[in-house]
Amino acid sequence: MGHPKQESTVPSLESDKPQGAQGEGEAASHRFDDLAAETLWDYAPAPETVSVPVADRQGLFIDGDFCPSDGKEFFPSINPANEEVLSEIAAATQADVDRAVQAARKALPGWAALPGHERAKYLFRLARRLQERAREFAVLETLDGGKPIKESRDVDIPEAAKHFFYHAGWADKLDYAFPGRQVRPVGVCAQIIPWNFPLLMAAWKLAPALACGNTVVLKPAETTSLTALRLAEILQEIELPPGVVNILTGGGETGAALAAHPKVDKLAFTGSTEVGKKLAQSAAGTGKSLTLELGGKSPNIIFEDASLDQAVEGVIQGIYFNQGHVCCAGSRLFVQEGILPEVLGKLEWRLKSLRVGDPMDKNTDVGAINNREQWQRIQDYLQQGRSEGAVLHQVGDSSLPDRGFWCQPSFFTGVQPSHVVAREEIFGPVLAVMSFRTPEEALQRANNTPYGLAAGIWTDKGSKIFEMAGRLQAGVVWCNTYNRFDASSPFGGFKESGFGREGGLQGLRAYVKLQ
Repeated sequence: MGHPKQESTVPSLESDKPQGAQGEGEAASHRFDDLAAETLWDYAPAPETVSVPVADRQGLFIDGDFCPSDGKEFFPSINPANEEVLSEIAAATQADVDRAVQAARKALPGWAALPGHERAKYLFRLARRLQERAREFAVLETLDGGKPIKESRDVDIPEAAKHFFYHAGWADKLDYAFPGRQVRPVGVCAQIIPWNFPLLMAAWKLAPALACGNTVVLKPAETTSLTALRLAEILQEIELPPGVVNILTGGGETGAALAAHPKVDKLAFTGSTEVGKKLAQSAAGTGKSLTLELGGKSPNIIFEDASLDQAVEGVIQGIYFNQGHVCCAGSRLFVQEGILPEVLGKLEWRLKSLRVGDPMDKNTDVGAINNREQWQRIQDYLQQGRSEGAVLHQVGDSSLPDRGFWCQPSFFTGVQPSHVVAREEIFGPVLAVMSFRTPEEALQRANNTPYGLAAGIWTDKGSKIFEMAGRLQAGVVWCNTYNRFDASSPFGGFKESGFGREGGLQGLRAYVKLQ
């Protein structure tokens, strides 16, 4: 599986040690290192023990009830770690889209007229119930999406609950959020989400919409529908009024039909820039409100005065721990020229410690690629990068499972700005490393992209942080950290990374009309 590896030219950490005879202390240290390599890094399997039943077939969720699709088509939801079918998912038709939008339209007056503190009660109940069933959702997210269980368990599900808690607090305070203005909901919202953070993206969309009095038709990604449908069970448990949230499953045709529906008042989309442009064209002139959170080719910039161990760990967190499946992943690494050899050595050493394998094992750092199409796309980019002259480095244990969609964490050196791996979003655990000499050059190269979603700065100088952050063309700039999210902080991009914000006070604006 994959392509033959080119020989790595990353300098070994041994090159940093003085040459010549070694003392007894240093020799003993080497013996300890050898012993540690043999014993301390050999992890016993630690599989997740919670078993989550999944129905053989999944229907739609419309007007408060699970129901069959109007059509007869189903598509498989596949576990990307072993290619086994988890369930058959209904493909919603145009008639199903009409039913869901009509249900949302019917429920809108009652939900919008409900006092804010009453809407807040529903959101609080949803958040608490999600916390109570967190382990179940984490397992289902990992089975369906391929990301390690420790990420689903410790990040994705808690963050989803946090967004419902946070927006529950805003539901009765909208007049304070927009002082001096009369606040009204937008109406029926169509929300289309991707496969990289299935439940968290649903929470990002649903929570502010419901808090502001809107009703929703949600379409999860074709390959990761299970947690959204399981969330519908919670909506029933908390007795959310029928039609307030409807969930349609299906492929691109379902999403296109929902986005083009004339009774939809607002469209929110997270996904690829290519699809986002098509949705913007279809929404033009219709009067629909539109927010887009699209692709990215985000830069991480490491200055020579940075804490290098901290910076390298941030790079690892930003691109490898989520298999690169974050549109804001720091997939371009710019390193000041004087520290490039040291950073590459530390990066290689850290990558050797990453464990790739069964996502349900609590020891796993890097799980499976979500689907075969995306896996093939990543392989094509690896081949393109090498054919253009960049050097591919894949370190660590190269043995991968025989079944499933796997990619060894990788990085390229010798990358030029014109190379495809430096320009296009790969959406996989692949990093393009480049160097710079001056802050001005770093800014110019970091901004030389059609995207503008996120960026990272690594330096011990506060003045440099503020100067760089103010000039980087990115919606989110992390300073001496990366990929840290909070429900109270807005997230969104510039340029071809979309427009509008999700989260925080700014994220409420897209779901209200102000008079």
